[in-house]
Amino acid sequence: MTRTLSIDVGGTGIKALVLNGHGEPISERSRVETPYPCPPELFLETVRELVADQPSFDRVSIGFPSMVRDGRTLRVVPFARAVKSGARDPELYAHWDGYRLQQGISEMLGVPALLINDADMQGCAVVTGEGVELVITLGTGVGTGLFHEGRLLPHLELSQGEFGGDSVDIAIGDAQRRKVGNKRWRLLVTKALTDFDAKIIPNKIYVGGGNSKHLRPEDLIDGCEIVPNTAGLLGGARAWELAK
Repeated sequence: MTRTLSIDVGGTGIKALVLNGHGEPISERSRVETPYPCPPELFLETVRELVADQPSFDRVSIGFPSMVRDGRTLRVVPFARAVKSGARDPELYAHWDGYRLQQGISEMLGVPALLINDADMQGCAVVTGEGVELVITLGTGVGTGLFHEGRLLPHLELSQGEFGGDSVDIAIGDAQRRKVGNKRWRLLVTKALTDFDAKIIPNKIYVGGGNSKHLRPEDLIDGCEIVPNTAGLLGGARAWELAK
């Protein structure tokens, strides 16, 4: 039975565990703090050390917080900062833009690799395959994934859309939450959910990520539910089916 090493990459932490062929964990989760600054070479070394104590695996899935095309990272905002939530560093941004991360991880670990957006991988753990399903992750930034009848659609950076003079990514990202406080931030999240619902008309919206713990049931709109943050890892096995 195929074993999948699942890696969930975030702006705060990088996590990993091994899943069996049914998508069930067969190891304890490993976690390290995301280093800053983090050029690609340091990221690879961090992952190598992170998974060193995990049991054997046949393939690896990586959920990464950026646009991903053909195994390359594009517009990597979180890791293009010298400090967490800091200003964009042009040199770091250039290092990450177009980087062949899927190939780099496959060569380093010696197994086939699948690199997809982190919200897409979270969605692979929770979607039911009924209609249009939207996945939103609330973390350092905001990620989105879109599915239709259980099939992962080409990734769209929906969080880069305009929202109150900023992008959604900035307006309800972690830096803004810390600046305005949870009470006002929750109101912004509710408005963002309403806007997404009006534009996409999904059958279901799933909200995850580390900052989803700050939401209350009354902050959600109809057809929306909060999913466990562990979904970012548990989607690693199913991603090989839904992303192809």
